[in-house]
Amino acid sequence: MQAAIDAYSGSGGLVLTYTGSFDFSTIPDPCTQWQKAAGAIVEIKNKSDITIQGADGSAANFGLAVKAASTNIIIRNMTMGLLPGSIDAIGIEGQSGKVPGYIWVDHNTLFSSLAECSGAGDLEFDGLVDSKAGAHHITYSYNYLHDHHKVGLIGSSDSDASDRFITFHHNYYSNVGSRLPLQRGGYTHLYNNLYSGVTASGINVRMGGYALIEANYFENAKNPVTSRDSSALGYWELRNNNITKPADFSTYGISWTDGSGSPWVNATNWTTTATFPVALPYSYTPHSPSCVKAQLPKAAGAGTSLARLSCN
Repeated sequence: MQAAIDAYSGSGGLVLTYTGSFDFSTIPDPCTQWQKAAGAIVEIKNKSDITIQGADGSAANFGLAVKAASTNIIIRNMTMGLLPGSIDAIGIEGQSGKVPGYIWVDHNTLFSSLAECSGAGDLEFDGLVDSKAGAHHITYSYNYLHDHHKVGLIGSSDSDASDRFITFHHNYYSNVGSRLPLQRGGYTHLYNNLYSGVTASGINVRMGGYALIEANYFENAKNPVTSRDSSALGYWELRNNNITKPADFSTYGISWTDGSGSPWVNATNWTTTATFPVALPYSYTPHSPSCVKAQLPKAAGAGTSLARLSCN
């Protein structure tokens, strides 16, 4: 795959179908993975118009990186898990003052483990979907992200908080720790996602970022909407989610803990803190949260024939 990307002129169109396999049962102890040197990464750098798609039944134990001035990149139907060393499953990152954008990450299954490994602290595995250093105009759709400590960040530090635009829709998060996403600055639209089993924190909006959180379903989640662990707070607009008021918290298994430093705020009153300040450049019709809960697990992830949610 890397050889084909390296040989590609850089624009005009390249479609790669990954047919490789990996037997995850050969890793009975996930803690052996993070101890390894960083594993293989297939890199797209300063190239455009590339699609990487997994064949049904394929599986990978390497990462994908989209870097520098890469644009119009699609990654879909990939199953990637238990990566060796501290590498992202899908990492999108600016380099040398050049930033990647217009990227679609769709119908992938990404995972590691929630094992607590001796000596690892919180570094058992890196991110599943991280975007850093100015990466912009990204859509994450219909991905199944499960059994992972820190799922996805936007911005690698508090100074990495540019005005980027990222959409998360119809993603299924199950048995995860935090960063759904961790958002520093920018603007996110999160709609029709299913958050089921969140052990630390969910949507964490920081550094003056804005999030439109719409028609999602939250259950068995700790701190599902919060702002913590940065030097400045972020803001959210809550619209038509399954939770509509604090009285719903017990019904859906929602709990809260205080932040470890100042400033921090939780959505414990479940009210909007700021109206989403930008117009969305696309049309969409959200499904009901109840349909998301009932039907999304069958449509999200790899091997679903790129199914879409149907609420008929």
